[in-house]
Amino acid sequence: MCGRVAQFTPPARLARLLDATLAAGLDPEGRPSWNVGPQRSLFALTGAEDLVLDRYRWGLLPIWAKDRAISNRLFNARAETVAEKPSFRSAFAKRPCVVTVDGFYEWDHRPGRAKQPHYFTRRDGDVLCLAGLHEFWRDPELPDDAPMIQTCTIITTTPNEDMDEIHDRMPVVLERDEWHTWLDAPHEDPAVRVAMLDAAPVGTLTHYGVGAAVGNVRNDGPDLIAPSEASSLF
Repeated sequence: MCGRVAQFTPPARLARLLDATLAAGLDPEGRPSWNVGPQRSLFALTGAEDLVLDRYRWGLLPIWAKDRAISNRLFNARAETVAEKPSFRSAFAKRPCVVTVDGFYEWDHRPGRAKQPHYFTRRDGDVLCLAGLHEFWRDPELPDDAPMIQTCTIITTTPNEDMDEIHDRMPVVLERDEWHTWLDAPHEDPAVRVAMLDAAPVGTLTHYGVGAAVGNVRNDGPDLIAPSEASSLF
């Protein structure tokens, strides 16, 4: 599961790094956060040849949903079932995206170790680009001309050795030469995207322990990604 991320690189800089265009109305400076949870905004790339960076609420809302509360449990999609599960099937075929974050957190639950959050980033220092899906949803209780809500989810898969058994899932990491294939795979051939849902090569990610403050989403600031020694169990 990937349920907490850091997203502090300004959108304008992200767009330059990713060779993308900012969506109309997107604040170039953004609002940096080191503690983003579901129902908050994430930045994601869409498009094929011309990439566009926009903001999406984290937690997918299928177009057929009657109640937005369903998105509370759709912030991740499992690689093994994403192509067939009704909540994700349409978005998987037609609305892929690449979610961009600076890093993500997972809590260490290994036997004999203190329960501690770990911060994961790319070992090479590049932006983390994750396989995602997006949807457009209109609240049925609002007028037909009400703006649609843009939502997204992050796809997870079985972990590689970079996770050090800290968690039994990891997000699907996409390399730069994979973005266009992910975003532009033929709708009639979902197998193209399914084949991309493996764990990243070993050595892609690195991690270290951080303080427990990140466990409360109200806490924020760069101090949350400062290395911290684990508390002793004894």
